[in-house]
Amino acid sequence: MRPIAAWLTAMAALALAHGGAMARPPVWIAHGPHSTLMLFGSVHLLPVGLDWEPPALAQALAKADEVWFELPIDQATDTEAAGLAAARGALPSGDRLSSHLTADQQARLSRVTAALGLAPQVVERMRPWLAEVTLSLACDEQSGAVAALGVEQQVQDLAPPSAGRRALETARQQIGFLADAALADQIASLDETLHEIEERPRAYSQVVAEWMTGDLTNLDADALEPLRRASPAMYMRLITRRNRQWKAAIERRLSREGVTVVIVGMGHLIGPGGVPALLRAGGVQVDGP
Repeated sequence: MRPIAAWLTAMAALALAHGGAMARPPVWIAHGPHSTLMLFGSVHLLPVGLDWEPPALAQALAKADEVWFELPIDQATDTEAAGLAAARGALPSGDRLSSHLTADQQARLSRVTAALGLAPQVVERMRPWLAEVTLSLACDEQSGAVAALGVEQQVQDLAPPSAGRRALETARQQIGFLADAALADQIASLDETLHEIEERPRAYSQVVAEWMTGDLTNLDADALEPLRRASPAMYMRLITRRNRQWKAAIERRLSREGVTVVIVGMGHLIGPGGVPALLRAGGVQVDGP
């Protein structure tokens, strides 16, 4: 899902842990001449108690030579990302976020900020992309999301120390994908998230349910289509281009020997532009949905 996915309804997600039988998210297996690579789609923040791990993932991690993430899972990267966000996410002195928004957008921003208990003067100093991230994370926290229980952190803890860790991107790159976007595209994405928080308060629990059951059609509609519709340019920056780059990196890995597990946001693995589909189009054998 997008790193700014922000609609966590914890109790509804917890119900999945008890009422979802043995539902588990899907996995994909790509094959090279002397290698295998598992692709697993992450939800970056999860509630307490969700029994999400498919047995195939645990088995692959136990045998993995390498585990890949979008970013390094360590304190140094968290610190770097926070510093970059602060440096690149602040508006110039005297500027205000509201001055770049329509009257309707200003009103919606005010309502959402108040509902989440954030200080309006703090949000007003942010560029649209950072305001979107901040509001999304606040919504997650208000609803019970625990960052330490996200898929990446749990996989980092589960994978054996002998498995090498690798990151597909750096914190500077990921901040750049957002901060370097045109202002109009940032505003369009922020507006979509504001609508989502106000009008679809259970959207996150719905996406988690679809993730748990491997409902790829509805995942595409609920997790990707809103951004694709609101800002095609931002969708290209955050999804399409990165998928193509990751596909090339995976193909290079498949040319070597070994077992690899790759953990990236679930939105990068679904649909005709997802990494599994791109690999298949390039002639790689990929088992899975």
